[in-house]
Amino acid sequence: MKRRCVHWSGACSRNSRGTICPSPGTSFWGRSACLPRAAARSTREVIEINKIVIGLGNPGEQYRQTRHNVGWMVLDRLADRAGWAGKGRSKDASSVVGGRFRSLDLLLVKPQTYMNDSGIAVRKVLARERAPLTEMLVVVDDFALPFGKLRFREGGGPGGHNGLKSIIGELESEAFSRLRVGIGAPDGRFIDHVLTKFEPDERQRLDELLDAAADAVEAWAREGTNKAATRFNAFELRPADQDLIAPPGSVDGPAGADGIRRTKTGWRKIRSKADATDDGERG
Repeated sequence: MKRRCVHWSGACSRNSRGTICPSPGTSFWGRSACLPRAAARSTREVIEINKIVIGLGNPGEQYRQTRHNVGWMVLDRLADRAGWAGKGRSKDASSVVGGRFRSLDLLLVKPQTYMNDSGIAVRKVLARERAPLTEMLVVVDDFALPFGKLRFREGGGPGGHNGLKSIIGELESEAFSRLRVGIGAPDGRFIDHVLTKFEPDERQRLDELLDAAADAVEAWAREGTNKAATRFNAFELRPADQDLIAPPGSVDGPAGADGIRRTKTGWRKIRSKADATDDGERG
C-alpha cells in the first residue's frame, strides 16, 4: 500500500509520547517520523499517502449493536463496499484492514482497547504508519446531535466523549478531524444511553444513516474536511415511517404513559432527566 511522508527541513523534537516532525498544521507521532534529509529533494516532498479512518467502539458481542459502536458500524459499511469484510487483522491493539478502493488508499482501524483507552491503539497505528494527523479521521458517536445528523469538525476538544479524550491525551494534540454521528439525546443517564441499542424507529433508518456516513468518509478522503463538511453537515435523515413503529407501551414500541418500555426480552423503566439530575449525573 502506498504511503506519503512529508519531509520537513526543521529539526525534530521529542515529547513524552514519541518523536515529532512538525510541518505546517500537522504533527507526526511515533517512534520516529524523521527521514534523512538526503531522502528529500526539496524542503518538502509529498508522495502518495494512506487515509487513516479510525472508528471508535467497544469490543464484545454485547456492545456490537449499541449506539456507542456506531463508529465501528460505519467502518463495517466501508469494508463491505470495498469487499474487505472479514479480512481484518489484529495489529497495534486494533483490528485493521485496508487497500485500494475507488482510487483511494484507505486504512480502516477499529481500536480493540475499549472506548476509554482508544488513544493507546491510535498512537500505535500512527507510529507504524508514520502519518501526519491531517490524514486521519476519527468517526465517533455523539449524543449531543439528533439521531441521523452528521457533523465534521477539524480539531477541537473531546466534547465529553471519553474515546476522543483518550486520543487527545495520548497524541497530546487536538489537531485531527472527526466525523460525529448523531445517536440522539438520552432520556436519563448518558452512560446508560450510549450502551443501549437503537429504538425501532431508529433501526428502520440506520442503514440509510450508515450509508450516508460512509459516503461522508469517502468525501473526506477525496476532498478534505472543509468540503466534506459543506456537503454533509446539512444532511437530514428521512423521518421514520410511523406505520412501521409499534405504539407506545407495546413490545418494541416507545415507553408508555407509565414510563415503561417493553421489549421481547422484558421491560425497563425509562428514567427522566430530572431523575438523572437528582443523582448528580451530567451529560
